[in-house]
Amino acid sequence: MGRQGGRVVGRAEAERRGPAAARILARFLPALLICAGVCYDLLTPAPFTAVPFFTAAPLIAAPLSSLRTTLLTGLAALLATYAVHARFAVLPDADAVTEILTVITVSALAAGINRIVRLGDQRLATAREVAEAAQRAVLPEPAERIGSFEIAARYEAAQEGTFVGGDLYAVQDTPYGVRLVVGDVRGKGMGAVAAVAVVIGAFREAAEQEATLEAVAGRLERALAREGVRRGGIDAHEGFTTAVLAELPHGDGTLRLVNRGHPPPLLLHGDGEVCPVRAPEAALPLGMGELGTWPDRAAEHAFPSGATLLLHTDGLSEARDAHGRFYDPQRRLTGRTAIAPGALVARLAAEVRRHTGGGMTDDMALLAVRRP
Repeated sequence: MGRQGGRVVGRAEAERRGPAAARILARFLPALLICAGVCYDLLTPAPFTAVPFFTAAPLIAAPLSSLRTTLLTGLAALLATYAVHARFAVLPDADAVTEILTVITVSALAAGINRIVRLGDQRLATAREVAEAAQRAVLPEPAERIGSFEIAARYEAAQEGTFVGGDLYAVQDTPYGVRLVVGDVRGKGMGAVAAVAVVIGAFREAAEQEATLEAVAGRLERALAREGVRRGGIDAHEGFTTAVLAELPHGDGTLRLVNRGHPPPLLLHGDGEVCPVRAPEAALPLGMGELGTWPDRAAEHAFPSGATLLLHTDGLSEARDAHGRFYDPQRRLTGRTAIAPGALVARLAAEVRRHTGGGMTDDMALLAVRRP
């Protein structure tokens, strides 16, 4: 990646090390506070109190540790409070009793905070499991091999912890060959996820039934139009999806494409040459049929043995580094030979993460198909 790329990688590694170091410090901070409180009390006259140190320890342990650790921290703080007063008098005085009761009360509150945080963590874990299940239902992993084709897909969410968004892919084996779609729905949130489900559902049905790729695109257009009317509001007028549809007939080495306003796929040849597969005519995205009517025309290209077709969303081609430079997949992939689809999408995802320093601003869907 060069010197500048090295700086980006170094910054990303530093950002990863930073949170890890912070977690380690937070884990030992309660014990450090108790030790600091003991030292403070030993080094200062009797009227000075270290109770702020002792009450802070269980409060810090509560959201970061287990209930057992939180209770042990509170007990350690209580014993330390008693010990520092025991050196001045055999029987605790009123101030000592007040401070001991303060530590007991704060420790009990810390235990309650710990239970609330743990309950929230359990709910979050459940939500993540639901999100993962939703992703598997909406964007299932395609088979690694369909007929003679090797296939791999990958979805990278821009926001960490997010599983589904507005990017989509689907693969369907049909009587007309292997048909694929990769698209990007306008917008974010659950509205975009609903549109993704509509597009994929319509594609799977149409891919089996329609004899031409142009007819499949027409079915997707009508499905999105119905969804926009059903949802109403701005989506009825401004909702659209960029998409590229591909058809790979079994055995004849050809590739047919219909591109509806989407970044062109890349064809990686076995000798390392990389060529964008562009549509001969520009076309509006799906869902914008009211702005103009024209017949879809599938462009036909050669798909030689050993070549890999890479379909992607703009999360790949528009990823920026810290200096605003775009990631150029064509330049990065040129010269690479004999890359399996699974290794290809994994490597691209890792390179984009490094290029952006871990700060992706858009989701990314990758679909690679290789003809051995």
